[in-house]
Order: sequence, then C-alpha cells, then structure tokens
Amino acid sequence: MVDWELTAAAAADVEALAGIRARVMRADLERLGRYDEQRVRQRLRDGFEPAHTWTVRVSGALAGCVALKPAGHGYRLEHFYLAPELQGRGVGTAVLRRLLTRCDAENAPVRLNVLVGSAAARLYERHGFTVESADAVDVFMVRAPSGDRAGAGPGPALR
Repeated sequence: MVDWELTAAAAADVEALAGIRARVMRADLERLGRYDEQRVRQRLRDGFEPAHTWTVRVSGALAGCVALKPAGHGYRLEHFYLAPELQGRGVGTAVLRRLLTRCDAENAPVRLNVLVGSAAARLYERHGFTVESADAVDVFMVRAPSGDRAGAGPGPALR
C-alpha cells in the first residue's frame, strides 16, 4: 500500500478538489447521460465544508478528499473522491476504515449515496453498507455501527 494521510481541509483546497471530483465522476455521469463539467465542479463547491472535510494526501501530494458530516445521531459520508490513478491500491479502503472506526466508537450509523452502477458501491458493501433506497440516478446506503467495535473508546483522531 502507498503512504497516505488525512489532513484538515482548507477553503483554498476547493478548486483542486473540484477538479479531482470532475475526473472521478466523469465516466459514471457520462454513462448516466448527466455529465456537465461545470455542474460537477459546482456541486463540490456548494457542498464543501472545510470543518467536516479532510484531504487525502499520498506521498504528500493532494490525491482526494472525504467529508464526514454530523446528521442526527449519525453521520453522512460525502465527497469521497480519490484520483483515478490511485484507485485500487488500498488507499480508499484504509481511509474508509479510519472513518468507520470513529463512527463505530461513537455507536453512530453512517449514510451516503452513490451513483447507480458505480463501482464505489462495492467498496461500501464490503464495509457493511446496505441499500436503503434508490432512484434512477442514486443509490442511498446506510451502515449501522459495528457491534464488536462500538463503545470501544474514541476512534483515531481525525483533526
């Protein structure tokens, strides 16, 4: 596996992250007939909250991001993008495990949505997410806290 870390996001990261999002989502959105590069970038800008977002850095270089936003008793996982050339190398799995360890320690469920037909759904399913509902574009998933880790104390520090 490659050397990676999560770092606190800053407002100045938004444009670089919007570019990564556009690259990552292009194939799936084109498949669904919904790709518009400006809209793809603007959606990240509109939902970007540095206080709940981390950048993913591989060997020190910006490689992606992930947001974990409080939502009721649990969290909403959003904006999880990893540069295409780094996908399949274990980084996404390691990032997701770190976040889910924190959520399990808080006994908090996690919700997210993924595009219909996206390979990312398999990653989430491997980590215990199940489908709650779906429409023509999105699949909405949830993961209950893992009972064997819930209440085990605070998860790894993310900030």
